[in-house]
Amino acid sequence: MALSIEEFLAQDEQKDLLRLLTAGSVDDGKSTLIGRLLFDSKRLYEDQLQALERDSKRVGNAGDNIDYALLCDGLKAEREQGITIDVAYRYFSTNRRKFIIADTPGHEQYTRNMITGGSTANLAIILVDARQGVVTQTCRHSYIVSLLGIRHLVLAVNKMDLVEFSQERFDAIVAEYKSWLKQQHIDIPDLQCIPLSALEGDNVVEKSSRTPWYDGQSLMDYLETVPIDQDINMRSMRFPVQYVLRPNLDFRGFAGKLASGVVKVGDEVMALPSGKRSRIKEIVTYDGNLDEAFAPQSVTLTLEDEIDLSRGEMLVHPNDRPMQGHHLRAMMVWMDEQPLDSSKAFYLKHTTNTTRAYITNVKYRVDINTGERVATEGMRLNEISEVCITTAAPLTFDRYADNRQTGAFVVIDPITNFTSAVGMIIAEDEAHAIASTIQVRLSEYGIAPEAWSIVEHFCEELRQRAGINIECIKE
Repeated sequence: MALSIEEFLAQDEQKDLLRLLTAGSVDDGKSTLIGRLLFDSKRLYEDQLQALERDSKRVGNAGDNIDYALLCDGLKAEREQGITIDVAYRYFSTNRRKFIIADTPGHEQYTRNMITGGSTANLAIILVDARQGVVTQTCRHSYIVSLLGIRHLVLAVNKMDLVEFSQERFDAIVAEYKSWLKQQHIDIPDLQCIPLSALEGDNVVEKSSRTPWYDGQSLMDYLETVPIDQDINMRSMRFPVQYVLRPNLDFRGFAGKLASGVVKVGDEVMALPSGKRSRIKEIVTYDGNLDEAFAPQSVTLTLEDEIDLSRGEMLVHPNDRPMQGHHLRAMMVWMDEQPLDSSKAFYLKHTTNTTRAYITNVKYRVDINTGERVATEGMRLNEISEVCITTAAPLTFDRYADNRQTGAFVVIDPITNFTSAVGMIIAEDEAHAIASTIQVRLSEYGIAPEAWSIVEHFCEELRQRAGINIECIKE
């Protein structure tokens, strides 16, 4: 039965979205793979095909074959050198799912571009040349993928046609790669290994008859079916306020995007850092009010009580609070051509909050090639280090491992306005946080039950004003 246009559009809106990136060393075939995916899945228009055939003859690097890499490599410098320099995004959909693919560079000097492409990805495809095996860039990109918290990874052993589709060669590369992951203590929850030839289309969209020994899915089949609904934290409600809507005297709403979790009408919420409490009165959207909303929806929340909230503050459930404080430890990737100047006060942007921050200590640098922690005092381009940061205003944050949206930040140079670094929060900085584990127990201090509300209020003031993580426990 044929669908009407309205039914088709409604069905198309219900498809989920998979964000993925391709990574790997230079000339492993990343752009070619994306081009082949688009070509074989019939997602190219006639004018695109004509332009691709014309460009392949003029500037292609695939001999008499169509150079599918030209679909992604649009810069003149990329076509001249046959490499990827900038991140190229391609959008397409199939009957099952929508896709946004980020084609990221393989050169070491463009590692920061790879991080940009992977910051929002659910899945990464790490390509390996079947002739070369696991190389330094394979390890570097795999480490960054684990650092970014990407849970689904495909090891695509490309150019199998050049090794005569040898099962022994494929098995050796997979064994070497898994051994490296184990050696570096990197845990990838979902790892798939697929032999393919991007240039000739083997195991890209359709299963290849030239790999009868491979009993897994083709790459496209896997991309269409990989479960990603558990990748967003739905347990902890985090609503960073982006904008306060005040169109008239009768309406005051807080607009923003749910970073994680679920919020319902009637839920008790706490505003941070003030600690004020209220309940959700309405969940307002352009299409009408909702009874509940979930990440990553963009909504406007109204509260039953008048609370002073502004951009940069956060609404959470009182029984599931994030960490708060001026001091934190994080893994940070340096993206600036200029090395770190520890005396400089940078801007730190975290969710909708921007504050001044100092990088007070660089604890160590990670040697990507060996996985060792190397003592260092500064940071240079593409280096990955654990750092300690002190902020001027208190942050409301989670560990990146628990919540990617509220555990990530960017560091901005105040003079050039350039993104100097990106970071993933590990924890509070215990060395600087004041009395981080104080507990007040009713029975220990003989506090009368009727006076407990005064104690709770005092503890909340210490929490907000002095950055002390103090917990009140009734017994």
